[in-house]
Amino acid sequence: MGEVLPMPSFGDLFTDLRGEDRTLRISYHPDRGAVVLSLWSGSLCRGSFRMPTDDLGRLLALLTDMRSAAGPDATAGGDATGSAPTADETTATAPAPSVERTGDVSAHRVALPIQPVPRVA
Repeated sequence: MGEVLPMPSFGDLFTDLRGEDRTLRISYHPDRGAVVLSLWSGSLCRGSFRMPTDDLGRLLALLTDMRSAAGPDATAGGDATGSAPTADETTATAPAPSVERTGDVSAHRVALPIQPVPRVA
């Protein structure tokens, strides 16, 4: 198991649309030059990704493009009632974003064995 550190003061927590206590935590670690994205199920971390701060510009550009492609409701956070647009409204107004293929990843798909997760008391 990797080193477990408290969440730094500069970060945020996002909830999954599916609920079920799933969250995405994003934290900035200037001492390591990294942004950590971690996927949580309740109080259990299911996976993490350390992104070099040099890649943040590329990530922000991609998220900005996705936000623009989603339409004005996505940038405002939903309609005046605070509810997000329905799937029918989103597909009817938002064009599909173009995806840049950077390499063939199909050959690398392998079913990994399920490993038991150690629990720490």
